[in-house]
Amino acid sequence: MRMSMSAGPGVVRAVPGRLPGIVVTVGAVVVASAVASLVPGVGLVTAAVALGVVVGNVPGCPGAAAPGLAWVSRVVLRAGVVLLGLQLAVGQVLELGAATVGVVVAAVVVTFAGTVLLGRALGVSRGLSLLVATGFSICGASAIAAVEGVVDREDEEVATGVALVTVFGSLSMVLLPLLGGMWGVGPELLGRVAGGSVHEVAQVVAAASPAGAAAVSVAVVVKLGRVVLLAPLVAGIGLLRRRRGGGGEGRRVPLLPLFVVGFLAAMAVRSTGLVPGSVLEVAREATTVLLAAALFALGTSVRVRGLVRTGPRALLLGVGSTVLITSVTVAGMLTVA
Repeated sequence: MRMSMSAGPGVVRAVPGRLPGIVVTVGAVVVASAVASLVPGVGLVTAAVALGVVVGNVPGCPGAAAPGLAWVSRVVLRAGVVLLGLQLAVGQVLELGAATVGVVVAAVVVTFAGTVLLGRALGVSRGLSLLVATGFSICGASAIAAVEGVVDREDEEVATGVALVTVFGSLSMVLLPLLGGMWGVGPELLGRVAGGSVHEVAQVVAAASPAGAAAVSVAVVVKLGRVVLLAPLVAGIGLLRRRRGGGGEGRRVPLLPLFVVGFLAAMAVRSTGLVPGSVLEVAREATTVLLAAALFALGTSVRVRGLVRTGPRALLLGVGSTVLITSVTVAGMLTVA
C-alpha cells in the first residue's frame, strides 16, 4: 500500500485493516518461540519462517490478515535490520586479524559474483539471482530485505529467496557440526567456518554450539564480519543500477535505503563503546523478535506451488551458492590456520 508522509488520515484509516495481520503475527511469534525452546538447534527466526510458510499455504490464508502481514514484512523487518547494527562493533571485526578478514571478504565476493553468474547460466531471473547472492553471501533473510529495495524483482522472488536461504541455512546448520565431528575439526576452526559460511546469526550459533563456547564466540565474530559488508554491497548494487538507469522514469534508485543508513548509524553507536551491556542485550532480543515477526509474515507469501513452478533451477542455484561459500571459507580458514 502506497501512502505519502502527508497522508495522516489515510494512515489512521489503514490501521484497523492491518490489525488482523499484526495479531496473527504476534500469535505466530509466541508459537515459534515455543517450538524453538522445545526443538534443539531450531532458532526463533527459523521456526517463524517455517511457520509462515505453513500458514501461507493453508487454503483461504492469509485472507483478512494480508494487509497487516504485508506491513509487518516490510516495516518491522527494516526496523530489525536497523537494530542489527547494534550487534556490530568495528573493533570486533578488526580483532580477527587481516588474514581472517581477507578470507571473509573473499568468501563474500566470490559467493556473490559466482551466484549471480550461476543464476544467469541456469536461466534464473536477475532479480532472484541478486537476492539469493546477497542472502547467501552476507546474512540470510536480513540481507535480502536490505537489498530488495535496490534491485528489479517481483514480490514472489523475495519470498522465494527467503525460503531458499532458510532451507539451505538450516541444512548447513545441521550438517556442518556433524561433518566437523567426523573429520576431527577443532573448535576454533569449526567456529570460523560456521561464521564464514552459515547464513543467519542464530543458525551460526546453533552450528557452532556442539563444539563449545569457544567455537560459538569465534563463529559470531566472524559472522558479524560478513554482516559489516552488507552496506557496501547494497550501495554497490544501487550505484550499478543507477548507472544503468534502473528504477523507472521519475524514480531514482537509492544508493542506500534509509534503513540501511540506520543500520550503519547503529553500528557506529555500538563502536563507541558507550552503550551499556544491558541495553545491548535488550536490543539483541528485540532484534531477534522483530526479525522473527517479519520473516513469519514474509513466509506467508511463499507458495509451495510457486517454488515447484520455479523448478530445479532455483534449488540448483541454492546448492551452488552454498557450495561456493562453504568451500571458499573452508579453504581460506585452513590456509590461515
